[in-house]
Amino acid sequence: MIEPIVTADRVSHALQDQSSDIVLADVRWYLDGRNGHAAFLERHLAGARFVDLETVLAGPAGPSVGRHPLPSPEVFAAGLGAAGIGPGTTVVAYDDSGGMTAARLVWMLRILGRPAAVLDGGLDAWSGPTESGPVDVDPVDHPAQPWPESAMASADQVQAHLDSGGVVVDARAAMRYRGEWEPVDPQAGHIPGAINIPFDDLLQDGSLRSDVGDVLREAGLDASSITYCGSGVSSCLGVLAAESTGIGRPRLYVGSWSGWSSEPHRRVETGGGV
Repeated sequence: MIEPIVTADRVSHALQDQSSDIVLADVRWYLDGRNGHAAFLERHLAGARFVDLETVLAGPAGPSVGRHPLPSPEVFAAGLGAAGIGPGTTVVAYDDSGGMTAARLVWMLRILGRPAAVLDGGLDAWSGPTESGPVDVDPVDHPAQPWPESAMASADQVQAHLDSGGVVVDARAAMRYRGEWEPVDPQAGHIPGAINIPFDDLLQDGSLRSDVGDVLREAGLDASSITYCGSGVSSCLGVLAAESTGIGRPRLYVGSWSGWSSEPHRRVETGGGV
């Protein structure tokens, strides 16, 4: 299987191979409300297909499940098929935010055993051809596959993991972790006992930093760890970074802070971090 994070040079060379079955997926989405599809239409990698976070990579939001729960397997499969992505297609996903949203699609595919990778550096790292406007896509059949429970953790499992001394990582910005600023979720703060490794800290100039494995290992992260963020999107990058450096694949708490903070009985902590 392709490694979780790949360079633009490698992707460019692979696309020149006529026998390669690679689909470029544009997964731009913005927390501030900007329209990712509009950005795609303005400029995207040549031949890329737009994959919408809200309708393909997430199900309906709600209490406990959070803002971006996983979609049903059927919805995910239909969205992939509509984008011309078959079960054997290698997907290279990108965005313009350091892999923050592209990692969600890649993580979803990889836990299903599908070949997928994040384009390191995203749109800014690409020197190949770009284009604007819609892209004609031939839909394909894509069978639905159940989500593997072993790749994920529930809120109760997060608490049990912390109670047993396990490492839980909050990937949100430090101000949100400390509870100094909360733009979207019901409460400010973090899960008591979780440590803070903002996903931005894994990057340097928009690409994965060269010593990311050291950063994660020094924090105590291993394959048994659990990661979360605001809604289970940006924390996927940390999971892929851990996998790419040989640490293994931590579990993802998909409900994340948006799910945890919506449950009145869950404890909340503020302060701490850096």
